[in-house]
Amino acid sequence: MPSPYATRFATVLAYIDSNLEGDLSVKTLSQLANFSAYHFHRQFSAYVGVPVARYVQLMRLRRAARRLAGQADCSVLEAALEAGFESPEAFSRAFRRDFGTSPSAFRQRPEWQVWNAVFAIPHFSRSISMQVKIVEFAAVRVAALQHLGAPGLVQETVRRFIDWRQHSGQSPVGSSRTFGIPFNNPDTTPPEEFRFAVCGEIEEEVKPNDAGVGEMRIAGGRYAVVRHHGSPDTIGETIYPVYRDWLPSSGEELRDDPLFFHYLSVFPQTPLEQWQTDIYVPLQ
Repeated sequence: MPSPYATRFATVLAYIDSNLEGDLSVKTLSQLANFSAYHFHRQFSAYVGVPVARYVQLMRLRRAARRLAGQADCSVLEAALEAGFESPEAFSRAFRRDFGTSPSAFRQRPEWQVWNAVFAIPHFSRSISMQVKIVEFAAVRVAALQHLGAPGLVQETVRRFIDWRQHSGQSPVGSSRTFGIPFNNPDTTPPEEFRFAVCGEIEEEVKPNDAGVGEMRIAGGRYAVVRHHGSPDTIGETIYPVYRDWLPSSGEELRDDPLFFHYLSVFPQTPLEQWQTDIYVPLQ
């Protein structure tokens, strides 16, 4: 019997398939699935294998391609509008980008091998071996330096935070935990909108400073914890299976707080390929 989690996603996917010309915004789909919009992007990407906007576009292209190949009286305009594209031009651009040919050329000579490759969406039932534990985490005060911008520039923010840490004497590395908080998913967020906080544990108020370091609180409560081995640059390879494989069968529900990272290693003392990072996923 499918888990309630899998059933909710099946409802979303069925709704997308039957409403390709309608409102398929994240707000609409997350409400349909009874997920918070905050978590929906990551959950959908992990469960299905592609971001929600990409999945919607693929399904629209699939419907249009089938109509063009199977119904001689269907025009490019009709196929585009029925599949939810705003104009034939937008449809033709998307079609050519994915199929390498125009809609008209595809109708005359469908390349089904290419068609099948485009729609090879990762299977939902993949599984990997992982060790997930559920813990009660006590809330913690942290000094935080906020990063807004491309994920590839986070290291510049990290360097500024390290400099503040060394010169302020607050949150010493040797005795204070180090955290990272991604407020959105770098795989589905425009680079200029990506937010990340670099954090260090504190016991007293952050003193006024010119570095832009302020104070935050990481919420306490129940969390699923899984350890990532290796560079933080590849941490998504550990995060996605938690949402895709563990969560649907766990019976757990997400809490509307951001996940966070607890960095157990220090660079450059520990090479990045040997780093260990605990990923905390908030639960109800």
